[in-house]
Amino acid sequence: MTHYAALMLAAGIGIPVLAALNAALGQHIASPTAAGVVLFAVAFLGSTVVMLLFPGPAALMHLGGAPKHLFVAGLLIAFYVLTITHVAPHFGVGNAVFFVLLGQLISAAAIDHFGLFGAQVSPLTWVRAGGIAVMALGVGITQLA
Repeated sequence: MTHYAALMLAAGIGIPVLAALNAALGQHIASPTAAGVVLFAVAFLGSTVVMLLFPGPAALMHLGGAPKHLFVAGLLIAFYVLTITHVAPHFGVGNAVFFVLLGQLISAAAIDHFGLFGAQVSPLTWVRAGGIAVMALGVGITQLA
């Protein structure tokens, strides 16, 4: 299980770096939207290489049977990338990512509590809600500095 935590820690470290790099690219080329397209092109190529290295291309044959609502994830990542690329240069990478974190706390708690999208159910107890509130408070305190 610790390898999962390490992977997610690395992914979490990457989010502000992604935001800063793509925001800088958007500023450099004077188009946050074009920067988003470039990011997705690079991500597509990288994902394709990983898929070809590990068993996975055959899984694409099952794509047609997947529930259509699952494809909303692509729209959500596009929304995230485009908004952070546009907002970060004006609002600050830290501010933008901190509000993203607050949104993640709220949505993660709801997804876990209700077992949405096939997620493992983890009820929102008073202790979990308190922990989330402390995390949210911590995010808020960082905004006051």
